[in-house]
Amino acid sequence: MLDYIKGMDISSLDEIEKLGAKFYDNGKEGDLIQILKSYDTNYIRLRLWNDPKSPEGKPYGAGNTDYETTLRMAKRVKAAGLGFLLDFHYSDFWADPGKQRKPKAWADYNVDQLERAVYDFTKEMMTGFVKEGVAPDMVQVGNELSKGFLWPEGQIPNYANITRFISAGIRAVREVCPTAKVMLHLDNGGNNALYREWFDQYIHVNKGEDFDIIGLSYYPFWHGTLEDLSNNMQDIAVRFGKELVVAEVSMGHTTQDYAAYEKLAPEDRKGMATKLELCEKVPFAMTKGGQCDFMRAFFAVLEKVPEKKGRGFFYWEAGWLPVPGSGWATEAALAYIKESGPGGNEWANQALFDYDGNALPALEVIRDYRPK
Repeated sequence: MLDYIKGMDISSLDEIEKLGAKFYDNGKEGDLIQILKSYDTNYIRLRLWNDPKSPEGKPYGAGNTDYETTLRMAKRVKAAGLGFLLDFHYSDFWADPGKQRKPKAWADYNVDQLERAVYDFTKEMMTGFVKEGVAPDMVQVGNELSKGFLWPEGQIPNYANITRFISAGIRAVREVCPTAKVMLHLDNGGNNALYREWFDQYIHVNKGEDFDIIGLSYYPFWHGTLEDLSNNMQDIAVRFGKELVVAEVSMGHTTQDYAAYEKLAPEDRKGMATKLELCEKVPFAMTKGGQCDFMRAFFAVLEKVPEKKGRGFFYWEAGWLPVPGSGWATEAALAYIKESGPGGNEWANQALFDYDGNALPALEVIRDYRPK
């Protein structure tokens, strides 16, 4: 059985540290990874983009998580004695149910070429991490795959292509690092119909390569109630017989704006993703105490998963502070994705540190939680 995971996604850390981010625990400055470890974090998740920069070499931002950046972070994670989850997006920038852009280098590939590209890229990256002494303990083959990836060839309802692409990635992981656990990750963790359809298609209809863990994203603002999440996890644990990990979760700690920290003109900042109208739908206050209450209720959901198959979580971007210069997309990125912006940080009020980098009480809830 998988050891219980208390994980954090800190993919933006390399960038924000260079921009001046500082972290504190009880008033004492410290390294983010070490602070998280002191609160019983035992795993770190890092995303990997293929080529997150323009043809002219301008970075896309949001951590600029190319191989070199992710390798630097992985070395720090391993040096701290923590588990390492490598999250392949198979894109040059954000990949989620709203966008799964092929990497620029693969733009004109056909299905056979895409399948080969997934295998080759996965094998190359995995080989690099292994040679550098930072073999991933767990690997996501794709990120939030609810609507597929490598669009349009790998877009729902084309499950046959999706299965080919994922299976190619899994084969590469198994060849290079057979001890690594493989996760397949969807969003919308409260949507049981989605999970049944998707995994039935992958496992039973298209006979995809075997994997170890079903990953879920659950954000209470978008993905239903905690009861919805609980019902889904209880069902799919039995239906598919896999261990379950909530690969992304978060909850806000304030509705206070952070414009003064970003130092952007109003027209240049997107502001917090948790708009006030969304907050009203969530039965937890957007306060430090409410963040704690949510985490306690969330842990109770994981405990209800049958056969102890609810094996933990990764809190998404626990330390993404609103430092000037760090946002979800640079001008080069906006040009690439053909969006007009604005930019800035959308997530700072959902971190586990306040805007000044001080550890929040929810970290104590995480530290003190003991799985039953």
